[in-house]
Amino acid sequence: MISNHIRSFFIIAFVLGFFAYLFGPLILMGLTAFNSSAFPRVSPWECFSIEWFRVLSEDERLLEGLRNSFVIGIGVVCLSVPLGLAGALMLNQVRERIRPWYYTIVISPILVPGVVLGISTLLFWDRVGLMFGMSRESIFYDGIFLTIIGQSTFISAYTMLLFIARLQRFDHGLEEAAMDLGATSVQAFTKILLPFLKPAIASAAVLAFLASFENYNTTVFTIVADSTLTTVLASKVRYGINPSISALAVTIVAITLFGAAIFEVFKRRELAAEKESKLVARGKLVKRERKRPMQWVLDPALIMIVLVTIAGITIPLIGCQTNLSQLLHHSIRVGARQIHFVKGHNDRDLGCPGMVDSFKRLGHQAVVGSDDQNGNIG
Repeated sequence: MISNHIRSFFIIAFVLGFFAYLFGPLILMGLTAFNSSAFPRVSPWECFSIEWFRVLSEDERLLEGLRNSFVIGIGVVCLSVPLGLAGALMLNQVRERIRPWYYTIVISPILVPGVVLGISTLLFWDRVGLMFGMSRESIFYDGIFLTIIGQSTFISAYTMLLFIARLQRFDHGLEEAAMDLGATSVQAFTKILLPFLKPAIASAAVLAFLASFENYNTTVFTIVADSTLTTVLASKVRYGINPSISALAVTIVAITLFGAAIFEVFKRRELAAEKESKLVARGKLVKRERKRPMQWVLDPALIMIVLVTIAGITIPLIGCQTNLSQLLHHSIRVGARQIHFVKGHNDRDLGCPGMVDSFKRLGHQAVVGSDDQNGNIG
């Protein structure tokens, strides 16, 4: 009995420690985004502020890198997913003796270091540009083009693995039956195989975009004179960072959670519809039952969407109210002196950025002066 309690204790402690190790840095990072300190930290806590989200929105270099990362990610998806699908289909078509060799060749880019891929991509397209006599302004020297090509060399291998796993569950007899009934190869592919691969295509697209978005080893060589989010963050870490980086991370995590929750809701609806269609086909369900509203209200994914939305709306409001209350608190007479707010002065000196702005938005105006003997502000 005691041994069971000890085992349960260690299991719970291990699970708690694992999740603390996994999510602890994310929680601390999220807290630093709302601290008014000029350096990312949680302790000592100065005051609640959302100024770093405003600083993030005004960082043109970071926003440009973010835009380039999105463009590159979309380009990698458009190139890697078809290449991965073609490679997986080819694997099922080649002879049995050639499959191990073919599989080794197409998977090998995953084993190559990203630094080698980046340098080789840069040198290869430089030689191609020289061979065709292209200028330095041509596409062969464009950082975004080179990065899409360089990242796709190994990300397409990741997508191919997803398609291979999905194709192992496919019944090729369906294609043969369709072609026996008069369908062409294109019709069999678009009407039978492609709908079956739709979940794998969506998963491969998400995987390719995320792998491209966070890649650094290859991108740092192929991006040339342009920049991406990872290269900008690396340069900021080298010369010093501020909590606006934490604000960016909080925004990305919130968008990811929101998108994952929406995907989960649609996936559950699709599975429910598929299950219902199977029951109808078997004759076990004649009339579609109306779902109770409470089932959707208690859906965890829907609850997560609501919580993320509420958090996104209330956090700026709480920040504004907190800044205002601290502004009014500082305006109270402390001992024999009165703290005054200088119009146009850097409000970081007040200890909580954005307090003066919050005060002005409510129709008040900062004043300049000093206390007289009666305690009035001059």
